[in-house]
Amino acid sequence: MSEKRLLVVDDEPEFGELVRKVAVSLGYEARVTTSGREFQDAYHELHPTMIVMDMVMPEMDGNELVLWLMEQRYAAHLIIITGYSPDYAKDARVLAEFNGLRSVTALTKPIGLAKLREALNSGG
Repeated sequence: MSEKRLLVVDDEPEFGELVRKVAVSLGYEARVTTSGREFQDAYHELHPTMIVMDMVMPEMDGNELVLWLMEQRYAAHLIIITGYSPDYAKDARVLAEFNGLRSVTALTKPIGLAKLREALNSGG
């Protein structure tokens, strides 16, 4: 198992695949999921060292997943992304930090490749 393990959850498969390709080029073992349930299953298999999470998804949103991650005692880097109002990502960041997660980055779509690489490098 790689030292750098990325788990992506985004209901837009194309965006998740873009993140995966960039992460692999930076030395990550990376897996993409498209729903909260799939993410939760993959989390226990991969034991990620970094997570990229979309905020607005059907069934289970980013805030619910942040709270779930806190229950799992996740303590590595979290990148929160939204294509909607930047406030969604900022609110989730505050929630994560309030619950003890200190390494949180909030980004808004569309994200440039340089910005994505920088965010992935910051927590690897």
